[in-house]
Amino acid sequence: MTTTPHESGPDFSRNNGLLPAIAQDAGSGKVLMMAWMNAEAYQETVRTGRAVYFSRSRNKLWYKGEESGHVQTVEQLLVDCDRDTILMKVRQQGAACHEGYESCFFTEVTESGLNIIEKQLVDPDEVYNK
Repeated sequence: MTTTPHESGPDFSRNNGLLPAIAQDAGSGKVLMMAWMNAEAYQETVRTGRAVYFSRSRNKLWYKGEESGHVQTVEQLLVDCDRDTILMKVRQQGAACHEGYESCFFTEVTESGLNIIEKQLVDPDEVYNK
């Protein structure tokens, strides 16, 4: 397979400058989480090799693991064909989810309701000193 250089990265002119960024475990392929990136978060991720997101609730950059120590080291950074979604293949240290689970997708939807299908790795109250 050959690769062709593309002149630009993600298109941050869309979606009010925020694009979905999906973190996927580089080893297992498991989807760990989805958060938002703006151009500054993307550039900081490229610069540092660690996942940096944009927190909409705090209106600032969010360095994954800055409070918990559960950082994501980026192995590969991809954009989709429309350049409006970012996929990061990462090495996750600790839990990806702020609820203490490996993945934010720990709840299964069934006809009878919601079921938690993963084991909690850490107590969020202990990790975030709440």
